[in-house]
Amino acid sequence: MALQMVVRRHLSLSRQELIHKILGQHQRTFMNGYRQVSTLTLNLLQKQEELANRDLNNFYLQASFYKTLLSHNYPHIVVQRYETPGIAANEECMRLYVEALNRMGKKGKADQVASQMGQAASSSSYNQQQPGTVGSQGFGSVLGGAGLSGGVGGGIGSKYEPVHVIVNENLLTIVSRWLKWLIPLALAIYGITAAFEYVTEHGTMFKTNEVLNTLIDVSHSTVRFKDVCGCDEARAELEEIVEFLKDPSRFTALGGKLPKGVLLTGPPGTGKTLLARATAGEAGVPFFFMSGSEFDELYVGVGAKRIRELFAQAREKSPAIIFIDELDAIGGKRNPKDQAYAKQTLNQLLVELDGFSQTSGIIIIGATNFPELLDKALTRPGRFDKEVIVDLPDVRGRIDILKHHMENVETSEDVDPSIIARGTPGLSGAELMNLVNQAAVHASQMRAPSVNMQHFEWAKDKILMGAAKKKMVITEESRRNTAWHEAGHAIMAMYLLGATPLYKATILPRGRALGITFQLPEMDKVDMSKTECLARMDVCMGGKIAEEILNGADNVTSGCSSDLANATNVARAMVTSYGMSEKIGPVKLSDNWESWSPNMRDMADHEVRDLLMASEGRSRGLLSNRRVELQRLAEGLLEYETLTKEEMEKIVVGEAINKPKMISNTVVPGPKASNTNQESRGKGTGSSNGGSGEGADDKKNSPPTSHTPPTPINPRASSSVA
Repeated sequence: MALQMVVRRHLSLSRQELIHKILGQHQRTFMNGYRQVSTLTLNLLQKQEELANRDLNNFYLQASFYKTLLSHNYPHIVVQRYETPGIAANEECMRLYVEALNRMGKKGKADQVASQMGQAASSSSYNQQQPGTVGSQGFGSVLGGAGLSGGVGGGIGSKYEPVHVIVNENLLTIVSRWLKWLIPLALAIYGITAAFEYVTEHGTMFKTNEVLNTLIDVSHSTVRFKDVCGCDEARAELEEIVEFLKDPSRFTALGGKLPKGVLLTGPPGTGKTLLARATAGEAGVPFFFMSGSEFDELYVGVGAKRIRELFAQAREKSPAIIFIDELDAIGGKRNPKDQAYAKQTLNQLLVELDGFSQTSGIIIIGATNFPELLDKALTRPGRFDKEVIVDLPDVRGRIDILKHHMENVETSEDVDPSIIARGTPGLSGAELMNLVNQAAVHASQMRAPSVNMQHFEWAKDKILMGAAKKKMVITEESRRNTAWHEAGHAIMAMYLLGATPLYKATILPRGRALGITFQLPEMDKVDMSKTECLARMDVCMGGKIAEEILNGADNVTSGCSSDLANATNVARAMVTSYGMSEKIGPVKLSDNWESWSPNMRDMADHEVRDLLMASEGRSRGLLSNRRVELQRLAEGLLEYETLTKEEMEKIVVGEAINKPKMISNTVVPGPKASNTNQESRGKGTGSSNGGSGEGADDKKNSPPTSHTPPTPINPRASSSVA
């Protein structure tokens, strides 16, 4: 009980402080309890007691001390020390404790402790029980050392006799444990990688000014001259380059010198880059490719350095070809106001071209869509002294291009490339390739076994006239006005001498247009006569006059604005460029318009207006005389939406066509017109035409310029004049 009071009195102390305080109090008791013994024995007891107190968790030291005490007949000290809380104890200590109890005559308690020791030995878990207070009959009081907070650490489960535990984990626990550190690690790696990429792409720390390796392996290139179609003349020019690269001595033996630089010019998509690749593939020499925009960077002098290193790489691989695409990006005309560093790249290129020897075996090929923008020093003899024009293909070239791209397409027997080529004047090789590809894709979508002529017609219409807008909602009035408008263009083109033949008319919205009347020449056309110019103006005026016949002069819609612009362009070209005006004479005013006198310019303006007014009068007269044909064609467009030239020719003479009627768009009734508008329309139309509607539609779309050539007459689109 005395020890219990001591323990309670010191509960607020730490564990080690409490144990040592209790032992300090008992040490005085133990020392006083020693009988008068020899000095040697006393020193031995004090030394072992000091060792035991120094490491309370070491039950071996405690057992050794207990044995010494019992050997010198101090059982009461053994009992008092063993029952002190916080001192390590094991089976040996317990056995000595029982022996001490027997010596003190406490046989009952000794037997009780011995029985508890037997039970603990059988269960092998005695060191896991919670001890009771000193003097209790429980097994915990016998162990004593764990009395304060579950044991100081002696016995099984201490650092001297650890218990090895194996935990059986399920799959979910294992996965969750791995994910706890894998996910943060992955996020950290991703963040570091993203930051590094951002720094390298946008920063300047890791950037180098070295020229990239622009050498292209032509050993795997399958492009040959036979793959380049539609530009036979340009191909023949480059075949000379190939012969020189294969056998330079053949040219130098007779004193001939091959041009150092070859400049490929022409519209986009005509095959300039393809020609350069074919040249490298045929010659089998190293091919260096760079775009003009790749030379200049943020730093001053980078462009010039890259030019030097590019040519140095080519010299190491000689004979070789250097191809610079979009040459105008670095070879544009120099301006005195430009910064000095902006001229360094071009100056370095000029130096490298002059530095080549005639037999170096290096050919430089440049490509541009705007040769007029190049500096004259770049195109002078000795540098880019040979210009090869890669123009749009003619009908024969288009046939060859279509046949080449159809080789890998499953086509039906009704497909005739010559018919498609005649109907696609002005298309480049890239556009023809796109036409074949779109036809094949459309046939695949339609689950067709092969690509037939209808699929090619669909692709051609999509490229020339734009994609059809079948989901567009239009009013009934707008649809009727569009039908009469397109019918006016078609009638004028059908009956006018010198007009471009009709191809197709539609009131199905395509692209940015509500309707289109498309004309295609039968063959490629490079010039226009005065009769053809006048016919083109008359066809442009046909849409406006047709609306005037339908709704009256006061209700003509704004859909004719692009037609008037086209007609005005033709008239102005006739007066100022073509010399087709009797009042102005054979004078070209367009080049230096501001340099001419005000009287001359006023005269030209009046002449343009007179031509337009005369064209409007001719159109009004022809459509008035062809009123029946005009109404038939307009009604046919309302029923069938899209008509070809052959179908229109049948409809205007009253013949029926074998074609299903169709209304693709959602047609809604328009707003009700006022009485004034209805009266004015009645005055304009005269007899019943079966095409009057309610309300005028003044909100027509104004689409962009159509493909030129050919030139479509598009009342809802701006058509340019060749």
